[in-house]
Amino acid sequence: MTALEDAVRPAALRHFAHVDDDEVQRLFLHPPQPVGRDDDTDVVALALGATLYLPAHRPALSSDVVRQRAAGVSSVVLCLEDAVADDDLPAAEANLVRHLRALADDGAEIPFVFVRVRHPAQVGKLVHDLAEAAGVLTGFVLPKFTGRTGPAFLDAVRQASVYLGRRLRVMPVIESPEVAHAETRAATLADVAALVAEHRDDVLAVRIGATDLSAAFGLRRRREVTVYDVRVVADVIADVVNVLGRSNGTGSVITGPVWEYFRGNPDRVFKPQLRETPFRVHDERPLRSDLLAHDLDGLIREVVLDQANGLAGKTVIHPSHVAAVHALSVVTHEEHADALDVLGAGAGGGASASTYRNKMNESKPHRAWAQRTVQRAHVFGVARPTTSFVDLLGAGTPR
Repeated sequence: MTALEDAVRPAALRHFAHVDDDEVQRLFLHPPQPVGRDDDTDVVALALGATLYLPAHRPALSSDVVRQRAAGVSSVVLCLEDAVADDDLPAAEANLVRHLRALADDGAEIPFVFVRVRHPAQVGKLVHDLAEAAGVLTGFVLPKFTGRTGPAFLDAVRQASVYLGRRLRVMPVIESPEVAHAETRAATLADVAALVAEHRDDVLAVRIGATDLSAAFGLRRRREVTVYDVRVVADVIADVVNVLGRSNGTGSVITGPVWEYFRGNPDRVFKPQLRETPFRVHDERPLRSDLLAHDLDGLIREVVLDQANGLAGKTVIHPSHVAAVHALSVVTHEEHADALDVLGAGAGGGASASTYRNKMNESKPHRAWAQRTVQRAHVFGVARPTTSFVDLLGAGTPR
């Protein structure tokens, strides 16, 4: 079976591959590099970028996956959990298997493909039903992950990996009431951390389910409000990063929570969150207008805050979100220069003014940041000094 599985092994993916080569050379000092699903765990996790969720019962699921890859999507989650009504689950499972087989037969370039399952038994059933077509799978998303629910999911994926003869990756989702509630959070995250450490080779990234966390308090954030303005959810994110995202070798890549709006509301309470000047300078005023019409200024602000709080990539539910997440993931020339300055100083410490002469770079406290920045540069590339976020967003947005 291994030879058949290898026959449908997805090729390595490269960000901005949908952009013309001449445009890539114009925008990037160091272009993004290809990443395969069996590369270093942290590199693959960073390469997920904007992970697009698709309900598993979509009638054109396989063609949707191929089309989204052609538009720049690097990872998809085909959802059998909350996105599918209980009564529709058997049909959704059958639809998922049929379309994954179609992807295997088609041979087109596809993103990293994950399936979000409801319960552990679905893992083995799907892999067995797919047979040789399981080669299209990168892994599984494990919902409402705790120390109590996690072991059965992890055991099921490990058994499926043995059956296939290759490692299937997992992405646990932190979203249960035990994490949302302050009195049980610390113990729950400690149990999760122990499980992640035990299965470190299998855990690709940790995802945060902001919708379920909000539901624990009967909340839903408005389109003009970021998740960091919802204090009870922001507190959970901070604790997840504190326990599961440390830079001492025990941490995992943690991805940004979902942005769930995709069409604008003309009745805004607050001013738009995108300055007009950069778009005017780069002659991209129509792009700014389009972003505001789709409420993507809120998404852009939230991605910036995700990154400031130690998160990478993001869960998205609409293709229009992808270009913004990826444009903001590209390493700027200034960031890259700072990272090289820090790493070039050696482990002995010391501080010096940055290459741009606008900040202090300190070798010891900035080293972990610099190493992560270099990893991100490998995946998303390094922009030229003259390349702005507006340029990258314009190039990455299908017109």
